[in-house]
Amino acid sequence: MNRLTLCLWLLRVAVSVKFPTEQIQTFVIPHSHMDVGWVYTVEESMHAYASNVYSTVVEELSRVKNRTFIAVEQEFFRLWWGTVASQWHKDQVRQLMQEGRLEFIIGGQVMHDEAVTDVDDAILQLTEGHGFLYETFGVRPRFSWHVDPFGASATTPVLFTLAGFDAHLISRIDYDLKDDMQKKKKLQFVWRGSPSLGKTHEIFTHTMDQYSYCTPSFLPFSNRSGFYWNGVAVFPDPPKDGVYPNMSLPVTKDTVEPYAQTMVTNIKQRAQWFRTSHVLWPWGCDKQFYNASVQFTNMDILMNYINKHGEEFGVTVQYATLKDYFKAIHQSNLTWEVRGSHDFLPYSTELFQAWTGFYASRNVLKGVARRASSLLHAAESLFVQYRIGYPDGPVQKELALDKLKALRWAVSEVQHHDAITGTESPKVADMYMEHLTQGMIGVEELLAAMFHLPQKPGIFSANYSSNPDNTDSSQDVEQHIIVYNPLAWNTTTYINISVKFPVALVFDDNGIAVPAQIQPSATSSNDYDLFIVVDLAGLQYRKYLIQFPQSKCNKSSSYGLTHVARVVTFKRRHVSEWKKTGRKLLPVLNECYKLLFDQETNLLHSITHRLEKNLVRIHQDFWEYEANGEVHAGPISDNYIFTANGFAIPAYKSVAMEIIPGKIISEIRQYFYREESDSNYTYSVVTRVPVGFKDKLLCQRLDQSYWVGPLVVNREAVFRTTTSLNNNRTVYTDNNGYQMMKRQYKQYINNTVSRNYYPMVRGAYIEDDSSRLILLSERAHGVASLNQGQIEVMLHRRLWNNQEWNRGYNLTLNDSSVVRPILWMMLGSPAAVASLFQQGALCLQHRPVVLPIDKPQKPWSQRESWSRSVILPQNLHMQLLSIPGWSYLPKHSEHLQKLSSGGGKGSEADFDRVLLRIAHLYEEGEDPVLSRPITINLKEVMQGIGEVKAVKERSLTGTWDISELQRWSWKTESSKKADNTSSFKGMKKDLIVTVLPKEIRTFFIYFK
Repeated sequence: MNRLTLCLWLLRVAVSVKFPTEQIQTFVIPHSHMDVGWVYTVEESMHAYASNVYSTVVEELSRVKNRTFIAVEQEFFRLWWGTVASQWHKDQVRQLMQEGRLEFIIGGQVMHDEAVTDVDDAILQLTEGHGFLYETFGVRPRFSWHVDPFGASATTPVLFTLAGFDAHLISRIDYDLKDDMQKKKKLQFVWRGSPSLGKTHEIFTHTMDQYSYCTPSFLPFSNRSGFYWNGVAVFPDPPKDGVYPNMSLPVTKDTVEPYAQTMVTNIKQRAQWFRTSHVLWPWGCDKQFYNASVQFTNMDILMNYINKHGEEFGVTVQYATLKDYFKAIHQSNLTWEVRGSHDFLPYSTELFQAWTGFYASRNVLKGVARRASSLLHAAESLFVQYRIGYPDGPVQKELALDKLKALRWAVSEVQHHDAITGTESPKVADMYMEHLTQGMIGVEELLAAMFHLPQKPGIFSANYSSNPDNTDSSQDVEQHIIVYNPLAWNTTTYINISVKFPVALVFDDNGIAVPAQIQPSATSSNDYDLFIVVDLAGLQYRKYLIQFPQSKCNKSSSYGLTHVARVVTFKRRHVSEWKKTGRKLLPVLNECYKLLFDQETNLLHSITHRLEKNLVRIHQDFWEYEANGEVHAGPISDNYIFTANGFAIPAYKSVAMEIIPGKIISEIRQYFYREESDSNYTYSVVTRVPVGFKDKLLCQRLDQSYWVGPLVVNREAVFRTTTSLNNNRTVYTDNNGYQMMKRQYKQYINNTVSRNYYPMVRGAYIEDDSSRLILLSERAHGVASLNQGQIEVMLHRRLWNNQEWNRGYNLTLNDSSVVRPILWMMLGSPAAVASLFQQGALCLQHRPVVLPIDKPQKPWSQRESWSRSVILPQNLHMQLLSIPGWSYLPKHSEHLQKLSSGGGKGSEADFDRVLLRIAHLYEEGEDPVLSRPITINLKEVMQGIGEVKAVKERSLTGTWDISELQRWSWKTESSKKADNTSSFKGMKKDLIVTVLPKEIRTFFIYFK
């Protein structure tokens, strides 16, 4: 018996047993998973395969009328549409979409990561993609396809409901959980991602089975891979003869039967894991369909054969879109189990493969991505104010919009699940950094132009420094800066400017002296840190003048209202010489806290909350996990995976300390040396204690800046805070900055440390009955509570291993950089600090923007008229105030008519439409006051920008009029009826809006 005949017999046996007798309806969904980055740059991918995917798919769908395809990420499609597609291709795309055979799924710029993305950035990339699709085609995606993010957040389904989606699809969840859900037929459920929003924002969710989004790759009659007749993509250049490696055997009269048996067996296996007789059979995988002709030609023959023998097989197959599948499930009219607001994090694929390492991989990229997002957020609102308040200003609106669009694209791109995660190759990381950096430079030029007001329209200031955090003022006796508050709350805080002079005087735009403090820099022996107290209303900017007196008389501790602070240096302490600690305690105080530092160790000893009279023992230092790099010696860590090779060990053998008592901030500098003999430190933490501030948030925050690296190879560095709190090893972490998750410690047979790590995007905390210790972050990290009273944050990783797959794709993460993240620490009773968490996280993320400018040529009062303050209540956050520039008409029927008449081509951007997005920050019951619904009058709120003419409420991404959006409803145990319903309430005619806890509301605003 030959091999083909034997395999055919075995497959027939497999098909004939243990499978349901009811005929199975199979939805074959052609797709190509196209990572925007990962191993290859966007440019390389476009050249090697991505352009060919869209060109050949459109050609093949146009040729045969029953074929379908789903397109997911928009970045490659937008590049193809703008630079490759012919007019024929474009016309065919519109026709295929009209026929429902080419379907856009998700529709975001990328398939964003769900663990380490900030909610605002996830919305941004979704809005970017949706805006393009609606403007170009008049379509609005209704389904998700989140098949590759490494775990599933409970925030994502909430966002998709707000965007108007009818169903959600996920894949990567913990392997043992998926196995259990398969056995119990619980892979499908209705997910209520927000405990506060509950039923009004629920969504049907389909979890892919163990085969995930790829076609089964094993063929028992062939050593080639699966149902991929076009083979494997080739880089850098596609083969000229069209012959690719590993092309599957063509479907012929000799192979059609074993192909059919293999496919039917897989379909019947999958059918056992779901409640209905409908099977979603994804046909595709990474980088597929670049030769759609050979793909469809073979599959056509195979599907026709199966359908011809449908009664024998008990299976029918059809090309389908995701809508076709979900529509069949919806019409089954079953009652579905409800899943609450818990997420699917962390994610593991095997015993020693906990995908928790990427929470901290490429820390520098994570930081730049968030800084770029914050800069974009500030620039968007400033441009709105400039356009409304100064419509005839000299900055060209088209050029300004181009600058904003470039940064929107870069920030959206880096949210990809192999980008901000740090799981990409070095050259792709460089690509993301280049795009972000260039986008930031362009936006900084725009800001300088709006403030500098050059005489020639559209000419940007050539004298503007693009690095406001380190302003070099060595050649000037005075420096002018603009400070902008990008949040819609009043704020009193301090900013830090690096200068070259030891003495400075600061004046505001009214010529009044401003309190300041100057001291030797923490990072450079040639510079000084100048701290300036700024008092800003919401969305307000102010000008400050810094003068550098050149007189020699600067030995005093003050110069005007500027305090000259001095450094007090303490003896370096070796760990080997520590004896009895706690004998010599040095206090550092402000109005809220008393910090005690142990002079025997140079480490923090305790913090007392002075108002609550509550002392908490706190010890902070750096530790390292040693990673295994030899794959044959045991489990490894890499870009994705964190595998703790034992417990962490202290990362230092001696500690030095400096303290700078001040009148604006008191600063404690601690330097950690890997060896006693080292002259250069590997780690440091600078803690700034604000002094003299009555502001509740500023008084209770302790600003900590870190220096980490360069690390030794195969080390994973954590900053550990050990306290006297009885938290039972429970840590609370944020879900994308949107909501908090309770993470209780779990004991596993293997890999317990790694599987108890969680992502921290904006913050985390531990608590007991009397105290809560909060850590707020300006970039994503991994966080865990592995011992009583302890919270540790993974800040940096440097890894190398000899695993063939990692080395082949250059994914070993040999990151030799120095990283400098920031955390804010707060301590107090749970009731007292609960109200500060959300606002504090946003104040850290969106610190005042500092812009050096040239000396004004006119009195400042003559050029300040285009900006006034906008202030929201403390429990509301202005997520976005922007001029998107879309050209689509807000009324759907009119927009479709415009497109059908060819009016969508080359339409001018709409500069009069302003997008406003407002979020309620608090959960129901989180705070007795701030958790209440809040009512605001949009006309009154926005009067600082201009007189409001009209307001229209929209869906999350702006493409739906909220009054027209009807989402599918699904029968659940608590709701037996399923109708198409709307969960949106709209607003009153007098522009009064009531925002409920955790709601996100989006509006188009038009000003007179």
